[in-house]
Amino acid sequence: MKRKELFEKTIAWFSENMPVAETELQYHSPYQLLVAVILSAQCTDKRVNLITPGFFSRYPDVYSLSESDTEEIFSYIKSCSYPNNKAKHLLGMAKKVVDDFGGSIPSDPENLQKLPGVGRKTANVILSVAFDKPALAVDTHVFRVAARIGLTVNAKTPLETEKQLLKYIPEDLLGIAHHWLILHGRYVCIARKPKCGQCGLQAFCRYYSKL
Repeated sequence: MKRKELFEKTIAWFSENMPVAETELQYHSPYQLLVAVILSAQCTDKRVNLITPGFFSRYPDVYSLSESDTEEIFSYIKSCSYPNNKAKHLLGMAKKVVDDFGGSIPSDPENLQKLPGVGRKTANVILSVAFDKPALAVDTHVFRVAARIGLTVNAKTPLETEKQLLKYIPEDLLGIAHHWLILHGRYVCIARKPKCGQCGLQAFCRYYSKL
C-alpha cells in the first residue's frame, strides 16, 4: 500500500470513529492553555487538571503570575513532575509575556519559542489549539503511533515525524489529526502493550501486519 493511500485510510477511519477529538487539558484562555501545556511535560493531563484550578484561582492572568516567585509557584504545582524547573519556566514565561508582548500570549511560532519552557512541540500545541492555526505538535504518542501505523518511515526525531506527516495530512485536518494520534496512543496504541485487539486500524497497520 502506498503511503498516500495509507494516510487516506487512516484519516477516513478516524473521521468516522473519532469525529470529535480535542485536548483533555482544561483551560479557558491562551494563557491558561500555555500554563497547562508547560505543566503537562512528562506529566499526565489528569494530574495537571487537578493542579490548575487552584493555580488559576491564585494566578488568574499572566500579570499576577509575573509578580509571584518560584517558591510560591512551586507550592501550587509540587504534585506534578519536575516542579522546580516548571516553577522557573512559568515565572520566566509570565515575565517575558508581560515585558515583551504586552501581556498577550504570542500567536506565532517564533515568539512563542522565545518563552521559557516553550519548545517547538508546546508552541505548535498553542498555535493549533488556542489560535486555530495549521500546526502539528509531535509528542511521544504522536511519534510512536505514526511510526507504528506506518505513516512515518525511519523518522528519528519529532521534527522528522512532523515533516513527514505535514506532507500527507490536509492543512484543515492538522489540528484534529494531532488529537487523533495522541488519544489513540494514550488509550489504544499504548507504549508497552498496544491493544491491537481493540484497534480498528488492524487492516492496514504496519505494526499489526508484522505480529
